[in-house]
Amino acid sequence: MNILLINPPNCGRSIPEERYGIDSLKQIFRGEPLALEELAGNLLQHDVRIADLKADPDGLDALLAGFIPDVVGITGVTCEANTMLHLAAKIKDCCASVVVVGGVHASNDPSFFNHPAVDFIVVGLGKKVFADLVSSLEKDETDRGIPGLLKTNPGADLRRPDCCNTVIDLVDDRPPAYHLVSQYRHHYVLEKLNINMGFVASAYGCPHRCSFCCIKGQTGGRYLTKSIEAVLRDIRLLGDIPVIRLVDANTFGDIERAKALGQALIDADLHKQYLADIRSDTVVQYPEMVRQWQQAGLRAVIIGFEGISDASLSVMNKANKASINGEAITILQEMGITIVGDFIIAPDYDEADFARLGEYLDNNTVDLPMITVMTPLPGTDLYPQQKNSIVNHNLDYYTLTNAVTKTKLAEKQFYTLYAELLATSHKNARI
Repeated sequence: MNILLINPPNCGRSIPEERYGIDSLKQIFRGEPLALEELAGNLLQHDVRIADLKADPDGLDALLAGFIPDVVGITGVTCEANTMLHLAAKIKDCCASVVVVGGVHASNDPSFFNHPAVDFIVVGLGKKVFADLVSSLEKDETDRGIPGLLKTNPGADLRRPDCCNTVIDLVDDRPPAYHLVSQYRHHYVLEKLNINMGFVASAYGCPHRCSFCCIKGQTGGRYLTKSIEAVLRDIRLLGDIPVIRLVDANTFGDIERAKALGQALIDADLHKQYLADIRSDTVVQYPEMVRQWQQAGLRAVIIGFEGISDASLSVMNKANKASINGEAITILQEMGITIVGDFIIAPDYDEADFARLGEYLDNNTVDLPMITVMTPLPGTDLYPQQKNSIVNHNLDYYTLTNAVTKTKLAEKQFYTLYAELLATSHKNARI
C-alpha cells in the first residue's frame, strides 16, 4: 500500500504577538518527526513517505502530485489539533485516502477527532497499532477489534479503547526509518550552535504524576523502556550526526537500567554528545550515575524545575523540593554539564512573582532557562481542575506561551513582563 505520514507545520498562534506586537514569545517546534519515523520503520512491506511540513511548509501539494496514498497518518500535539483536522479534510478531498490520526492530543482527547474527515484514531503508542490497522485494511477486516484503535462515528460518543501499552507496543526490533527524512535533515539543527542533531527514543512515559503533564495518555501512565541494544542501534543509524537528543520524558526513570545504558554507551565509544531529560532529585540522589553519563558523552540535561518554592511545586504535584533543585544545579555546575531548565509561570502571577523568578535566575546558574505558561491541557490532572476557568478554547493557542485562563495582571502587562523576563534570562544563555 501507499502510505503517507504527515508532520503538521508550525501552526501555534500567539496572543502577545497578535494583540500587542510582542513577537519574542512565539514558540517554534523543531527537530525531526521521530514518531512518524518509528511508524514507518514497522511498515517495511509498503511504500511509505513522510511529509515534514515543519521543515517544508509548502511541500504537501508537490508530494501529492506524484504520490496517491491509500492511507494517511497525521500526528500532532494539542496546539496542532485544528491543523490536523484541516489536513485530514484536504486529504479526503483530493485523495479519498483512509485518514488516521494519532499523537499526544489524539491519545488524551480522541473525541476531538470524531470528524467526517477522519476514519480512525490511534490512542496510545501507535507503532504496532498503525501497522495492525494497515494489515487489516489490506484484508478488508477493519471490523475486528485492534487495541488502541477507534473507528470514528461523527455525531456519536466515542468510548476510549482498550490499550495494551506494554513493551510489545514499542516494536523495538524495527528501527526508525530515518532515511525517509533525508531531504529535510539539514533543518534538524541545534540552533544556537548550528550543529546537526538527531532524535532517539530510549523510553516512553514517566513514573511521576505532575499535574500539568499530558504524556500519560500515550502509555496509560506506564514507564516503558527500549532495549539497550535497540538504543545503540538507533544512535548508530544516525551516522555521523554529532549530537543525539534522547527525546524521552525521563531517560532516567529506571535507575539500574539508566546505569546499564550509560555503561553501554561508554563501551560502544560512539563519539556522540547527548542531551537528555532528568529530574533534579535524580541528580542529587545519583550523582555517580550522572558522572558516568558524562563520561559517555552527556553534554546537557533538561530539567523541569517548574517552580522556585515548595508551595508552587506542591500545587503542581511535582513531588520535589526547591532545595533539591538548588542542590542539583550546584552538582551539575561543578561537573560542567549544561543545564536547560524548565520553569512555569502561572496566569495569576503579579509583578512580585515575576521579580522573584527573575532574581532566582540571576542567582542560580541555569544555562538556558525555558519559561512557559501553566496551561490546562486535555489529559492532564490540571484540566478538570481549571476547565471552568478557561477563557480561550481555541487549541491553536495552547502552545504553552499563552495564558488560556484569565491573568491576574492586565493582559498586556502580563505578557510584557513575561517577555522581559525571557529576554533577560536568555541574554547570557549558554548551551
